[in-house]
Amino acid sequence: MRLALAQINPTVGDLDGNLGKILDYIDQSKLQECDLIVFPEMSLCGYPPEDLLLKPDFVQAIMNRIDRVVSASKGLTVVLGSIYAEEDLYNAAVMMHDGTIAGIYHKQILPNYGVFDENRYFTPGDCNLLFSFDSVNIGISVCEDIWYSGGPSEKQATEGRASLLINISASPYHIGKGKIRHEMLSSRARDNNTFVAYCNMVGGQDELIFDGQSMICDSKGDVIARAKQFEEQLLVTGIDLNTVSAQTSSKSNSSYQTILLKQIQSENKVKLIPTSEEARLDELSEVYQALLLGTRDYVRKNGFSQVLLGLSGGIDSTLVAVLAADAIGPENVTGVAMPTRYSSQHSLDDAELLARSLGINFEVIPIDDSFQSFLDMLSPVFSDREQDATEENIQSRIRGVVLMALSNKFGSLVLTTGNKSETGVGYSTLYGDTAGGFAVIKDVPKLLVYDLCRYRNQIAGKEIIPESVLTKPPSAELRPDQKDSDSLPDYTVLDPIVQAYVEQSMDIEKIIAQGFDEQIVRRVIRMVDRNEYKRRQSPPGIKITTRAFGKDWRVPITNRYSH
Repeated sequence: MRLALAQINPTVGDLDGNLGKILDYIDQSKLQECDLIVFPEMSLCGYPPEDLLLKPDFVQAIMNRIDRVVSASKGLTVVLGSIYAEEDLYNAAVMMHDGTIAGIYHKQILPNYGVFDENRYFTPGDCNLLFSFDSVNIGISVCEDIWYSGGPSEKQATEGRASLLINISASPYHIGKGKIRHEMLSSRARDNNTFVAYCNMVGGQDELIFDGQSMICDSKGDVIARAKQFEEQLLVTGIDLNTVSAQTSSKSNSSYQTILLKQIQSENKVKLIPTSEEARLDELSEVYQALLLGTRDYVRKNGFSQVLLGLSGGIDSTLVAVLAADAIGPENVTGVAMPTRYSSQHSLDDAELLARSLGINFEVIPIDDSFQSFLDMLSPVFSDREQDATEENIQSRIRGVVLMALSNKFGSLVLTTGNKSETGVGYSTLYGDTAGGFAVIKDVPKLLVYDLCRYRNQIAGKEIIPESVLTKPPSAELRPDQKDSDSLPDYTVLDPIVQAYVEQSMDIEKIIAQGFDEQIVRRVIRMVDRNEYKRRQSPPGIKITTRAFGKDWRVPITNRYSH
């Protein structure tokens, strides 16, 4: 069998655009004389469509377009990921054969954790679907159905005697997810003596990144073909299903629907297609590519062509500027320096040097006069009070106003520059540095920001990011001689505490037991807990860790629970 995995990048709600992409990949598979082409989970409508699924017209529009794909399936077999409306609404794999719908598989295990809410929309299936070419059984499942030992996919192999398990997926990325996924798929193939063909989505959707890495494992669990990470690709491979012996079982197969199909292309083309396996990226490369894809897709899928950001000369805005330039081209990026009396000359110099190095547009808009106007205006009310964070926040909010004014005037998307460490503990100004449309590094801890900047210089083979940016103490520069360490623990302490509390859900005692000072741990956790109101009002950002501040993190703002 010549098998094609169509690792595509759909856009949620762009039904005609997604349909056109699907039809194009079907045409490509026909040119390569494929027997079977497989598309990712819910590829016709994009994933996740969320409450669009509650709109009857949206559901009907998808059903209407399924017929177009059915017509295009003449001459081969197509497995299409889509919603499907019958008496209920299902997350489905629609199997089309030679111009007809041969069968429909309903996803059985509906995830309802982390970023997933599938129980909100779908009814779970209860029947396994197998189709057979020349007495060789092939099982179909959707995403979560293959993740569990003893689940639908494993039953298809044992009770259904499937020699090939096809799984269509929209599996979001986080650091380390590719390795976990690989090991799971390899285990399913090896344990059940079957081939496994896994087709994953690629692309950015709001905070989620889909990394691709579609793959085919042989019955020994070895990967014989793997698609690229973070890129669209039609992965075509020849496999000989007669090389494995189907599992046998004494259990009843009454819950199975087996559909007999005629092989459309009868000649053996297995040996004509060499296998291909794309090398997996190392962790820093993987994270960088995920951030690039997330930025590029958010900008373009939302109809923007230009972005702008406050470029302070600090490490965070530096990384965001570099990512933006790499993602959409330096000519489409504008960095804006907005100095006040507290801005250091070396930071302004670093910002200008970076802009020249990247080739992005650079503007300097001093805001000290505006800052002084606010001080003068408020002085009758503030006359008997010392300066504090209030005056610092005024500067930040002026910068937010300037950036949003430029955004309104020129139609550019404002990228915010706060990292996960700062977002976690609320070291940010509401309606100031949190003002914008997209938070590129919202889920990137501070120490990883430094690592990614060094990585970018390394792959460039030159100093794109000035060394002074990498070595100077981080500072918001909102008061004389200010440093982040005045308000926060050192990031070598802060980052692992935030990670333990947010990503691993550790309690205070367990975090302290790792060797951290109790007072610091309690202080950090208090800051995380009491700043939920800021996070709830901040823009979406790219998820790269196991638990990001967004869909993963659902904590009430009004909350009097104390540790």
